[in-house]
Order: sequence, then structure tokens, then C-alpha cells
Amino acid sequence: MLDKIFVRRGLFLVFLILLLDIMGIAIIVPVLPSYLQELTGASVGEAAIEGGWLLLVYSGMQFLFAPLIGNLSDRFGRRPILLASVLTFAIDNLICAVATSYWTLFVGRILAGISGASFGTASAFIADVSDDSNRARNFGLIGIAFGTGFALGPVIGGFLGELGPRVPFYGAAALSFVNFAVGLFLLPETLDPANRRRFEWHRANPLGALKQMRNYPGIGWVGLVFFLYWLAHAVYPAVWSFVSSYRYGWSEGQIGLSLGIFGVGGALVMALVLPPVVSKLGERRTATLGLTFTALGMLGYAAAWQGWMVYVVIVATALESLADPPLRSIASAHVPPSAQGELQGALTSISSITTILGPLLFTQIFALFTKPEVVYSFSGAPYAVAAGLIVASLSVFLLRVRPVPGGAFEHAARSTTDAPQERSARRSEAPAD
Repeated sequence: MLDKIFVRRGLFLVFLILLLDIMGIAIIVPVLPSYLQELTGASVGEAAIEGGWLLLVYSGMQFLFAPLIGNLSDRFGRRPILLASVLTFAIDNLICAVATSYWTLFVGRILAGISGASFGTASAFIADVSDDSNRARNFGLIGIAFGTGFALGPVIGGFLGELGPRVPFYGAAALSFVNFAVGLFLLPETLDPANRRRFEWHRANPLGALKQMRNYPGIGWVGLVFFLYWLAHAVYPAVWSFVSSYRYGWSEGQIGLSLGIFGVGGALVMALVLPPVVSKLGERRTATLGLTFTALGMLGYAAAWQGWMVYVVIVATALESLADPPLRSIASAHVPPSAQGELQGALTSISSITTILGPLLFTQIFALFTKPEVVYSFSGAPYAVAAGLIVASLSVFLLRVRPVPGGAFEHAARSTTDAPQERSARRSEAPAD
């Protein structure tokens, strides 16, 4: 039984690390259209496609490295992996800040993709200190960090962007260095040596990690739900700034404000609404509610032909933030403690695939429906497609995902290829539900 003070301290610090990381990502969003146009001389539609390629290389690196990072954290612990990831992210932002060409940004995005594995390790950190009674609530901290980070980051980025499109990158680098310093002195280790396992290369690559997940019954359908859900959510980083600039003529500051309000809504839902809703409805119904509001929200953004309507949709569909934490909790319940890092690495790989496909899909749709020669201009088309993906995700969840049956945890542990002593440890740790 972990000490409550230790758990609270660990959760607070990993929340702080996630918050500063997300602020570092979000701070550059408002200036990305103008920065790319300045750097390449492209139109807004062409800049959207170029931004999509940058997201692709970022996601490609996450896909390749997330299972490696997850397996390393299962072997050596969460703390050293988180610290290395945060430091790498700081170096990435410095490279982007001084970039002299579009291709230089690719170097920075490669490092950013590698460092992005910190999200998976942070999720494993949370799983280490959680149980069935508080897992969904603790995973809600990820959503609060995302919401708060995307509330503060774009507003700060929009303000700094008025001083120049490179300034937010310097701000993101500074946040990352502060993040590293905080973690270096205060971050505890949560993975007990008894729950660490031998590092195996065949499990530390994307295909190997995803294949390993097949040993845990039902996790494949959860992975498909996440795939469709995250693919739809890729529409936000891919085209939010470009749609806002094209459709409403918003400035960097206005784009940052809209993302800030979006983030505040998500953070408030995570902090104030999620705990009582999960307690009353349970994880499954809470996830269903969140997915439903996500689909409604994306349809709303597709139909919002005036800027003020965006804010109405943000407020009316803020409950979409309820989906992610219970889904993560459901996934975490399918695997033993010694494989939480591997699970989060596999989920990060799935997320990376979606953020490879998503920007290509949504930026191409945006460019197609905003061409001068197009018969019917519809810049909200990417959101309409995303809504369809959420409906598909909800359908899979309702029809195929089932609660973890009694004994499944133990059966999954016995079916792995781990060392005999690890299988024995897993059997002794299997929960009773």
C-alpha cells in the first residue's frame, strides 16, 4: 500500500510536468500559420499542408520510439525517462526558434516526437499509484493538464506572437527547462523494483508492443476505440488555426483566446464534473457520455459559420472531455503493473499513427474545400469527417468493449512470455475483480 502523502506528491508533480509540457506545445499553435507563411512564402492553404507534414514527422517519431520508451520505463523506472524526455523537448524548441528554413523544423520535430513519449510514461506513472477506486479520477489529471495547458499556452503564445512568430518557441523552451529543473529535484520514482521486468527488444518496437497487447483479452477493441477517437481529435491541432484564420479572419491572439477557452472548459469538466459523474454512472457510461458530446461538438464546429458560434459550441459540448479518462482507466485495468509502461507505449504508438494520418487527412480536406476554384467552399468539412469517426468509435465501444471479467487479469499475466518469476509475481498481484 503506497503512502498517501507520497502518492499525492507524485500525482502533483507528474501533473505539473504534463502541464508545462502541454503549455510548451500549445504556446506555438497560434503563430504556426504566420510562421510557416513567413518561412516558406506559402498561402494559408499550402501552409496548412506544410504544417501537416511537420505533425506527420513528429507523430512518426512517436510511433517508432514510444514502445521503446515505455519498455525502458518498465525496466528502469518512470523518473529517468520523464526527465530525459522533458530535456529533449527543450532542445527541440530551441532548434525551432532559430530555424532558418522549413527543413530545419524537421530536425526539431524529430526530437519533439521522441520526447513526446513523456506522455505515455506519465500515464504509466499514474497507473502505478492508482487502483480500481481512483484510477479514472487520477487519469483525469491528464485531461486537466491538457485543458489547462491548452488554455494558458495559446493565450501566452498569442501574446508572444505579437512580438514575432519565433518568440513563442523561445517561451516553450524556457518552460521545458523549468520543467526539467522541477522534476530533477522533486519527482519521485513510483515503479517498485519488484514490478520491474527484463528489457526485451522484440517488445520494444511498435509492432512488437502492439502484438504483445494481444496477450491481454479485450485490449484490442479498446485500442480500436482509441484509434478512431484520437484520429478524430487530430482535427484540432491540424486545422483549428487554419480554419479560424480562413473562415473568421481571426488574428493570432483571437486564435489563442479560442483555444484558451476550449482548454478552460475541458479542465473545469475534468476537475469538477468527472469525479461525481464517474462515481454515479461508472466508467463505461461516463465514456459513452463523453464520446456522444465529442461527436456533437465536432458537428457544431463544422456548422459554425460565424466566429461567435465557436464559443457557443465550446460551452455547450464541454462534456466531451469526459471520454478520455475512463477509457484510459478501462485500458489500464486490462494489464498487470509490470506492463503499464508497455501498455502506455502501445497506446502512444496508436496515438502516433492517428497523428500521422490525421494531419494528412484533415489538412488535405481543408485545402480541397477552400481552393479558389472549388464549387462549394466549406472550411468546416474536416470537423464533419471527424464527427463521423467519433460515431464509429462510440459504436465499437458499445458493441465490442466489455468490462474485465474476473480472473482475466491473472490469465493475461500467465499467457505472456515473461520470465517465470515475473508470472508468479503477477499472479500474486492480480486484483480480485
